[in-house]
Amino acid sequence: MTTPFPFTAVVGQDDLRLALLLNAVSPAVGGVLVRGEKGTAKSTAVRALSALLPAVPVVPGCRFSCDPASPDPGCPDGPHEAGGGVERPARMVELPVGASEDRLVGALDIERALSEGVKAFEPGLLADAHRGILYVDEVNLLHDHLVDLLLDAAAMGASYVEREGVSVRHAARFLLVGTMNPEEGELRPQLLDRFGLTVEVAASREPDQRVEVVRRRLAYDDDPAAFAARWAEEEAAVRARIVAARELLPSVRLGDGALRQIAATCAAFEVDGMRADIVMARTATALAAWAGRTDVLAEDVRQAALLALPHRRRRNPFDAPGLDEDKLDETLEEFGGSEDDDPDPDPGPDGPGGGGGQPDPGEGPEGGDTGARPEAGEGGQPQPSGGGEQPAARPSEPFRTKVLSVSGIGEGAAGRRSRARTEHGRTTGARRPRGALTRLHLAATVQAAAPHQRARGRSGPGLVVRRDDLRQATREGREGNLVLFVVDASGSMAARQRMSAVKGAVLSLLLDAYQRRDKVGLVTFRGTGADVALPPTSSVDAAAARLQSLPTGGRTPLAAGLLRAHDVLRVERLRDPARRPLVVVVTDGRATGGPEPVALASRAARLFAAEGVACVVVDCESGPVRLGLAGQLAGELGGTAVTLEELRADSIAGLVKDVQRRVA
Repeated sequence: MTTPFPFTAVVGQDDLRLALLLNAVSPAVGGVLVRGEKGTAKSTAVRALSALLPAVPVVPGCRFSCDPASPDPGCPDGPHEAGGGVERPARMVELPVGASEDRLVGALDIERALSEGVKAFEPGLLADAHRGILYVDEVNLLHDHLVDLLLDAAAMGASYVEREGVSVRHAARFLLVGTMNPEEGELRPQLLDRFGLTVEVAASREPDQRVEVVRRRLAYDDDPAAFAARWAEEEAAVRARIVAARELLPSVRLGDGALRQIAATCAAFEVDGMRADIVMARTATALAAWAGRTDVLAEDVRQAALLALPHRRRRNPFDAPGLDEDKLDETLEEFGGSEDDDPDPDPGPDGPGGGGGQPDPGEGPEGGDTGARPEAGEGGQPQPSGGGEQPAARPSEPFRTKVLSVSGIGEGAAGRRSRARTEHGRTTGARRPRGALTRLHLAATVQAAAPHQRARGRSGPGLVVRRDDLRQATREGREGNLVLFVVDASGSMAARQRMSAVKGAVLSLLLDAYQRRDKVGLVTFRGTGADVALPPTSSVDAAAARLQSLPTGGRTPLAAGLLRAHDVLRVERLRDPARRPLVVVVTDGRATGGPEPVALASRAARLFAAEGVACVVVDCESGPVRLGLAGQLAGELGGTAVTLEELRADSIAGLVKDVQRRVA
């Protein structure tokens, strides 16, 4: 067995370690979501936590880790008699991003269930994680149907496996810990809210701290056992502190004053629902127990807010996570001072015991500072064909758009945009299973088995079913697409009011892409060429940031922009051939610079038409005299043009129908 990196040897990352320890003290806090750049010890810290958790008493031989003091009456391995348990180490179960549904919830032997009436059940990862940790690395890349199963289990504390009327239920209460890199895409709001706490992590910019990180990692890689032995005393101290805090937790008093501060804070930051209030109360109580106190203080409430609220106050994926700490302090001061509490007017930023038992942790970076985006200037408008670079214009307010979709039926990744053959959705037919049976088509299975009952010697009421009789249900659902934006950033687009409206329209479509689980990409063209401002990614945050800081100016190399977009699609077909593209060209249709720019743009556009790529041209031409160049471009692309005004007027629905008719 591999020796894990010691938890107390992690350098810095005080908030991360504190959040994990609070969940170890009180699993009711609800888990941790760790957000941050790659290489910041996210996975290392999570894997190290399991070694600090106290042992778990279980019923001997139970595959579902029933508590011998109160065994689950509905356990598939039961019934169990109370008492007589054994202890085993707490488990940390990892859920791979590409796991199947059966691997997560367990598999039911349909053939034996139909022919023998026996519930032969093989437990999945949810059963293994019961009363332990369920860890999902890159949780933002988890498939939607697995996210739905996690949500159900987290909400009910149980997992249900149902196959055509045959069902198995078992308890599934676990500490959910996820790590993610926001550059690779955001989480669905429903899953985001299921994490009790969230932590933003970043690598230290202090040379001495970075040196210590490298020194410890190299020492661990050279001899893991010896390195762990050097930290054994610190590990034992933290483990004992967790046990003591758990024992103290029932005695901690959450006074009315602290409750008022919690409620006022959640109301001030306009978080949805009541889960935030409950999580803050549990976190503040755990903080007091971790500090060895039986009263919750104002500093506990403040630290609980910093951990429990940042991910709950986001209204859309373009909002930066985090809290206004000045506003937090004002709210706590306004609603503090109750006779039930002992308020601390100047709480420390790290909260009680933030060091997590680590010797000499040093002063780590505060993290989470993404920097301010450049503001648009208020100067005069540039010349339409200006050669100089103009400062970035601020986007107008995003608006809701109608659904853009690609015609036909695809087979891409699960999403919410275009029709596709998927494992989830409405049943449309049946076929022989390829590999393991996941979705039984009962009527087709019975129909296949019925003609052979006499030859198989059937004598009783049960149906004699063989493997060859089983039929897999074919289903139709929705897929995510690749939405590739090709944005004209030349001088002809540089009029500040017009560019602001253009960016607002693209941001609206980006928000729609986030909700429909698409990949997005951004190609811009200006001056003498085109750039891939953002390669295809699931992160609409990154696309929005690139768009907002996009400068304008120079000539209009329309052909270069189209050819670069065509190259992006060619590469993406090799990487992900099942994901169908939708190209959105945002331009006024002008083409300048170089020899024969209009003819070159026309030839480039016809490449998309020849390949049947669904295209939409957002016509940004303005003024009393319009040349209709964007409409001509749309015709050559085999797509449809819509003006910027029509786009804001929600005329996309008719546009998409035209696109579907042309592509079909």
